[in-house]
Amino acid sequence: MAYDDLRSLLRALERDGDLKRIKAEVDPHLEIGEIVDRVQKAGGPALLFENVKGSSMPLAMNVYGTDRRLLKALGLSSYAEISEKIGGLLKPELPSGFVGVREAFGKLGAMTHVPPRKVKDAPVHEVVLRGDDVDLDRLPALFTWPHDGGSFFNLGLTHTKHPETGVRNLGLYRLQRHDKRTIGMHWQIHKDSRNHYQVAARRGERLPVAIAFGTPPAVTYASTAPLPEDIDEYLFAGFLQGKRIEMVDCKTVPLQVPAHAEVVLEGWLEPGRTLPEGPFGDHTGFYTPQEDFPALTIDCVTMRRRPLLQSIVVGRPPTEDGPLGRATERFFLPLLKIIVPDIVDYHLPEAGGFHNCAIVSIDKKYPKHAQKVMHAVWGAHMMSLSKLVVIVDADCDVHDLHEVAWRALGNVDYSRDLTVVEGPVDHLDHASYQKFWGGKAGIDATRKWPEEGYVRDGGWPEMIESDPEVAAKVSRRWKEYGL
Repeated sequence: MAYDDLRSLLRALERDGDLKRIKAEVDPHLEIGEIVDRVQKAGGPALLFENVKGSSMPLAMNVYGTDRRLLKALGLSSYAEISEKIGGLLKPELPSGFVGVREAFGKLGAMTHVPPRKVKDAPVHEVVLRGDDVDLDRLPALFTWPHDGGSFFNLGLTHTKHPETGVRNLGLYRLQRHDKRTIGMHWQIHKDSRNHYQVAARRGERLPVAIAFGTPPAVTYASTAPLPEDIDEYLFAGFLQGKRIEMVDCKTVPLQVPAHAEVVLEGWLEPGRTLPEGPFGDHTGFYTPQEDFPALTIDCVTMRRRPLLQSIVVGRPPTEDGPLGRATERFFLPLLKIIVPDIVDYHLPEAGGFHNCAIVSIDKKYPKHAQKVMHAVWGAHMMSLSKLVVIVDADCDVHDLHEVAWRALGNVDYSRDLTVVEGPVDHLDHASYQKFWGGKAGIDATRKWPEEGYVRDGGWPEMIESDPEVAAKVSRRWKEYGL
């Protein structure tokens, strides 16, 4: 079972020797970021900063910085466990396309241990601050990189709902602290919360927003999952956690938040009110420029007694984004196979920020099959943002980047096997010559067939492989060789 709240997970990590308490005073201006980045890149423990300069609130960092810790938080022994559970939702009907994905998740609602459960009283309401008592400077926001435009909260889970349909959205976005009561909402063009805000603005209405920190691990992960717009993240979190997530009504906005969160900010977005946000050292490893984004006024803060905050450091990979991205890659393989059934396996390298490159293996069945699949990948929900799609044969391990590079560098005639198109790219992409769209490439690194124009004498060459009998003999005698 996954952990019910952040505190119980931190206690378990400390028992395992996988959490380090930092008692020395540390500065949230650059110092904490430098410490966490070094520890994370070294594969070190979760960190609990107990004495953050300017704040009485401890700060938990690097909590999900290794696959081991994220799996422990979600109560899993491997990511394959959830892949298999998701795959089980798809049988025996074998649905297809995006409708099939929604039908599969629709089955979750029939599971009594999955839908969120509303409660009246909650630990997150033990302390309630309103009006002039609200002071965001008391919360440890991070100024992580030298050219950041200010201090940011990097792990606040943002709750909104569609003004017309009432459909809830839970998303993870960076949050710049503008002043004691104002937060900048970095809502990129493809995000559901941005759509909610635009609908409210067209209607001349304020949009209610609630931001939760230190939530149960399954909820934190669900906020990062690229779910279809009408799939409730709390339904998915309950599926991950193995039991219902407890929710409580906010004090001043018509939204619900996790009852066992550490801190919640509540407020309203006024139509058209924006402030310059950024620059920010992002997960791409580059600074994203300053832009105008909606500015949220915080009217109420609720929290547990003796609360703690949780955040992450993003920047040049590897960072804490890594385990979260790998979880998504594995969890959603069965769903991607519904949309693109040709796929055998896929890999989204962390070095590409999980969206710049997709390596896909297929069981090639007809000429130009690879080109068909790369276009299908570009049409599959958020996979549309992939800038490079590399197609390899099924006998290639897509997770072995050396093997993939050997195929991609050796199996390609770039005058024939390279496909270049234009399409949407991530809002944060700095390489495209304009925002939101740019060039993409697909590489066919599969074996080529005569029907595809490969008509050289002898056909496509065989790969070098050891003689099976000799290889087995050498394995048996290996100790005799003294090697």
